[in-house]
Amino acid sequence: MEAVWFVLFAVLLGGYFALEGFDLGVGLLLPFLGESKADKDRMVASIAPFVLANEVWLVATAGALLGVYPMLEGEMLFGLYPVVVGMLVGWILRDAGLWFRRRIDAPGWQRFWTSMITLGSLGLAFGWGVALYGVATGFAAWPVALMSGLVTTGLFAFHGWTFLGWRLPGFLGLGADRSGRALVVSGLLAAAPALVVLGAAAPYLVGHSAPAETLNVLSVMALPFAPIVLIAQVWVWRTFAKGAVRTPSFF
Repeated sequence: MEAVWFVLFAVLLGGYFALEGFDLGVGLLLPFLGESKADKDRMVASIAPFVLANEVWLVATAGALLGVYPMLEGEMLFGLYPVVVGMLVGWILRDAGLWFRRRIDAPGWQRFWTSMITLGSLGLAFGWGVALYGVATGFAAWPVALMSGLVTTGLFAFHGWTFLGWRLPGFLGLGADRSGRALVVSGLLAAAPALVVLGAAAPYLVGHSAPAETLNVLSVMALPFAPIVLIAQVWVWRTFAKGAVRTPSFF
C-alpha cells in the first residue's frame, strides 16, 4: 500500500505541475505578450475554464501529503515556512487578480490586478522551484535554490507559451499546434522537476509513510473519489478545449 500511495502522490503532484503550470505560465507572460487590453483579456480568458479544475490537483496533493506523509509534512512546513508563506500569498494574489481585474472597467484598476496575476504567478512558480530544492537537499546551497526557482519559472512560462499557441491559434504570431503534441511535451517538461525530486526521494518517502492502518483507511475514504476527479477533468477539457475563447463574466 505504501508503493500505491507513493505512485498516487507522484501522479497528483506531477499532474498539478503539468496542468496548473500553463495557468501560471500565462500569468507570467501577461506583461510581455499583448499590448492592448483586448489581447490580455484573451490571454486570461484562455485559461479561465481550467483554473479551478487545475487547483483541485493541489488540494488533493496537500491532502495526500498530510495523510500519507505526516512526518515529511511537519519537516517541510518547519524548514520551508518562509517559502510556503510566500507561495500562499502568491496564490491569493494570482486568484484575486483573476477575479477582480474585470470588475471595474477602469484602465488603472485593470493594470493593477493584471500585475497581481503576474506577481502571484511568479511567486508560485519560483516558490515551487525553491521548495523542491529545499525538500531534496535541505537547502545545502541557497544560490542553487534560487537557480531551481528560475528553472521552474522558465519551464512554466514555456508551458504557458505553448498553451497559448494551442488555445489561441495565430494569436500574436504564436505557432499553432492544434494536435496538442507540443502542449503534452511542455506539460511533461513542467512536471519534470517534481517527478525528478520524488524519484530521488522515493526510498525515504516509502519508508516514512503513515502506518498501514492509516493508509488502509485513507484508501477507503479517498480512492473511490479519484475516478470522479479524473472524469471531471476530462469533462472540462472535452467541453472547453476546442471551443471559442470568450471572456467569461467571472474572470
